[in-house]
Amino acid sequence: MSLHSISLTVNGTKYTREVPSRLTLADFLRESLDLTGTHLGCEHGVCGVCTILVNGRLARSCLMLAVQADAVEIRTIEGIGSEGMLHPVQTAFWQRHGTQCGFCTAGFVITAVELFERENSPTRDEVLDALGGVLCRCTGYVKIVEAVDEALESRRDTPGTATEPGEPNVR
Repeated sequence: MSLHSISLTVNGTKYTREVPSRLTLADFLRESLDLTGTHLGCEHGVCGVCTILVNGRLARSCLMLAVQADAVEIRTIEGIGSEGMLHPVQTAFWQRHGTQCGFCTAGFVITAVELFERENSPTRDEVLDALGGVLCRCTGYVKIVEAVDEALESRRDTPGTATEPGEPNVR
């Protein structure tokens, strides 16, 4: 088995590891870095539960090899928010009950964070289009879309703020 050295930054921490040629990035994150918030669903890039940010852009970690992540910056669900502070998208998901079983939640949150950071005022169609890349078998997506809408609205109300866990922004 051929090993390759990779250096990458994950959630602000730099890592250098030897990885097998065929190891997926999802498996690397889960097994080598113990970042298990990145879930594995279909392992064909269809369901979106393995979605992460690679250099600020959405990527399916089940379709990407770890060797392809050399010299990139990655954000996983564990890198959203900060110590003691939820990202506004996380707060909105919590307040709007934007989860059901939770299996797809990380994919939705990462996708919503990317939209939140990329677009100032996305239209409803842009929100629906962005979220369409993640599949949920438990919900009708209503609470998920409401959560993203609330996060976007909270940014308009109080730009640059985050919420402490246990201290929701209840209006």
